Amino acid sequence: DKTGTLTKNEMTVRVVLTASGRVSFTGSGYDPEGDVLPEGGGPIAAPLALELARTLEAAACANNAAVEERDGGWRVQGDPTEAALIVAARKAGLERGALESRFKRIAEVPFSSERKLMSTVHTDAKRRDRLLAMTKGAPDVLLSRCSEELVGGETRPLTRERRAAILAANEQLAGQALRTLGVAFRELPKSGFDPEAAAESVERDLVFLGLIGMLDPPREEAKEAVSRAKRAGIKPIMITGDHPRTAAVIASELGIARRGDPAVTGRELAEMRDEELERIADRTSVYARVDPEHKLRIVRALQKRGRTVAMTGDGVNDAPALKAADIGIAMGITGTDVSKQAADMILADDNFATIVAAVEEGRAIFSNIRKFLRYLLSSNIGEVMTMFLGVVFAEVIGLGGRSDGTLVLPLLATQILWINLVTDGAPALALGVDPAEPGLMREPPRPRGEGVITRPMWRGIVVVGAVSALGTLLVLDASLPGGLVEGSGSLRYAQTMAFTTLVLFSLFNVFNARSDRLSAFRGVFANKPLWGSVLLSLALQTAVVYLPFLENAFSTVPLKLEDWLICAGAASSVLWARELEKLGVRLWTSRRPKALRRPA
Repeated sequence: DKTGTLTKNEMTVRVVLTASGRVSFTGSGYDPEGDVLPEGGGPIAAPLALELARTLEAAACANNAAVEERDGGWRVQGDPTEAALIVAARKAGLERGALESRFKRIAEVPFSSERKLMSTVHTDAKRRDRLLAMTKGAPDVLLSRCSEELVGGETRPLTRERRAAILAANEQLAGQALRTLGVAFRELPKSGFDPEAAAESVERDLVFLGLIGMLDPPREEAKEAVSRAKRAGIKPIMITGDHPRTAAVIASELGIARRGDPAVTGRELAEMRDEELERIADRTSVYARVDPEHKLRIVRALQKRGRTVAMTGDGVNDAPALKAADIGIAMGITGTDVSKQAADMILADDNFATIVAAVEEGRAIFSNIRKFLRYLLSSNIGEVMTMFLGVVFAEVIGLGGRSDGTLVLPLLATQILWINLVTDGAPALALGVDPAEPGLMREPPRPRGEGVITRPMWRGIVVVGAVSALGTLLVLDASLPGGLVEGSGSLRYAQTMAFTTLVLFSLFNVFNARSDRLSAFRGVFANKPLWGSVLLSLALQTAVVYLPFLENAFSTVPLKLEDWLICAGAASSVLWARELEKLGVRLWTSRRPKALRRPA
């Protein structure tokens, strides 16, 4: 995961370290209001003030961002890191407009993930005989390109001891979860400068200016989102260009990694063979100082381990990894057009919490599809089994033995069509808006090859269908003379009883279909459209039984209150049967080892 989805992207410069000391900045975000305070208090000494000004000048010039006040707030165009440097310069009294007037840019060497540096070349209105190259980038990389250091108003050779001290200071800042940036400059002769060869001629023999430590606070919802993702069986992985210690500290604060777990660096990845990377991929949560090809290797290593990989990215160099991932997610705000084209989806707000919310919504939608299928299949199987068993066992239940030798069906064709219209319509659609089951985000992901309908689902579907058919035929038998249960009603009365019972079976079954694990009585009133559809279906069935013109159309007779009670009592058996089965499933699941549990 790119850290931009986990943080606010409101980078704020907190500290600048130069040869003569340390300066802290107050304020937050992109509002240029804030104080510049030297370590120990008091006024800023002249050498430190000069070094600070030169450092912030270079950081603001080697910069393509813009910060402007609009609609009562400060808006950023460009990279948040570069915007933070402009704001810090303004806090120190360096206006962007004045800097641009003095230092006219004539060339640029853009930042790249391989070099981890950005450089610009400027003319100097106060020194027309020279050009100034301004460079910023990863401190360890930048330091290797420097041969001198600015101390006060003069340059001095960068000794081994000073290099070690700067790197130690960089480690210290990184350990405080600050993102660090190094700044340097170089004077160039004006004659003979070739802008086309700037990359080779500029980024060497630099004069080191200072370290800048910036804070990018985590989003308030990020920690909870990471926790929810991990509970859902999703492993968040941080892949960043930050310093390893910065990445490790941020990851531990967010719960991505345990405190003290080291980050695997791009240099270590470059030395690893693919087989070794596959071995560590499952247990590594943080990668730092990575190059674009490393991201692609990480994705492929995880896929070879059988993982389904979702990769987020925003840059042009992220496109191969986004394309290779099972789900490529481009950033909607900071993402480039190339990354968006390579991705499968675009994250509109660049927020990791939105990804987790989308997973929950996706699980809820998939669960509702299963509810829909569970209900329709079980109800229709109940109808099919009623007709099939009613024909096969017609003599047993009192439907056979007519004087003309004709076979009598348990239900008429019009009644079957009516059942499909009344019970397969509104109640089934209402299941599509059923709230997500409690604990949905505590279930592990589905196996990659698992179908929409699982074996436990088929078992429940068949059980419901069988109970519905047997209950309907039992009511039919008890309403007719002869058969297993002696009755005294007419054929039309018996068919009306069976017709109504099968409708009520479907209406009771719709509450069963809400879950294969949880009781139908849990959150029973949470889905108001479902209750509305059940009451509508019940009203329509009542109309068929009592309205004369519908009685003639569907060959029904009016039923008494005790008849309705018999139909409802028989139909409710499907609810109690499934409740007992679900209870058994829950008890069996609770006794299994946690690692072996899977959603039904």
